[in-house]
Amino acid sequence: MTKGNKEITIYDVARALQISPSTVSRGLKDHPHIKKETREKIKALASEMGYQRNKFASSLRKQRTDTIGVVVPKLNSYFQATVIAGIEKITNMHGYGLLISQSQESGKQEMTCISTLFNSRVDGMIVSLAYDTKNMNHFNILFNKNIPVVFFDRVADCHGCMSVIIDNFKAGYEATSHLIEQGCMRIAHLGGNLLRNVYSERFKGYKQALTDNGIKYDQDVLIISELSDEAGISSVHKLMKMKNRPDGIFAANDATAVAAICELQKLGVKVPEEIAIAGFNNEPVSKVVKPNLTTIDYPAIDMGEIAATSLINKLKNTGTSNLSTIVLNHKLIIRGSSLRNK
Repeated sequence: MTKGNKEITIYDVARALQISPSTVSRGLKDHPHIKKETREKIKALASEMGYQRNKFASSLRKQRTDTIGVVVPKLNSYFQATVIAGIEKITNMHGYGLLISQSQESGKQEMTCISTLFNSRVDGMIVSLAYDTKNMNHFNILFNKNIPVVFFDRVADCHGCMSVIIDNFKAGYEATSHLIEQGCMRIAHLGGNLLRNVYSERFKGYKQALTDNGIKYDQDVLIISELSDEAGISSVHKLMKMKNRPDGIFAANDATAVAAICELQKLGVKVPEEIAIAGFNNEPVSKVVKPNLTTIDYPAIDMGEIAATSLINKLKNTGTSNLSTIVLNHKLIIRGSSLRNK
């Protein structure tokens, strides 16, 4: 804010109140050595005069911006939005601002996001990798400057990085084992890009559950896609054309699972009687579709809070800053889409 063309400074406020600039500065920061009555006068007049803190100048002095960068694959994802809410809760508590960017599931766009946030001088970053990111070279500008990075959900192995995840292998194993317990003997897996840890681990868990229950893995019923609504629909048509149709489906996210349920019902296939289905993430849509979707509850809000807390601890060199991987609890939520044995 300015008065005319002039930027209002603490010196202007100090002159108006006939006190020292240092007293104004400390009063604006609620310093306990400044009387409450004086602090209130300082803030009231500063606001009236249109004083605005010069955060850029302050950042130069402190050599930090008190800003954290966040890169997510998509902002319109319920899971990612919930993680961001958890991050924001913690950063607000500690006085950090957020700069949020989305890679749009593109490794190339992710490079641009990282570069832009680096040039914005963020103190640290919280990142979930894009669908097709193949290497970590674009993170070197951060690592070389000792800018801490915390990965969540979609993570990568790198020296000195921290990660917040769930046990995707165990979750995939549990979902598949549940379908087997319900009598399924030929279970299709609708998975994502196996480059990403979340999808490769869910697939490995699925495969291990089949092996442990004496069921032979069949590559024909593994369908890898971008896990969209359209992918769920096309996957159903591909599976229905098979001579030996599956009697169960484990989808690596809820959107694909719900699309599959709706398409199967359009084709006159009964869920779960003919095909039992389980998804992943426990998104709101899982409780809207009929029958309600069996899924894995993913603690998104906790993931955001813990990722932000870990990064801030790293920035302050306290607490959990030396932990490399934090594994959160998940839970299998059993609903009607898989319940054959009622």
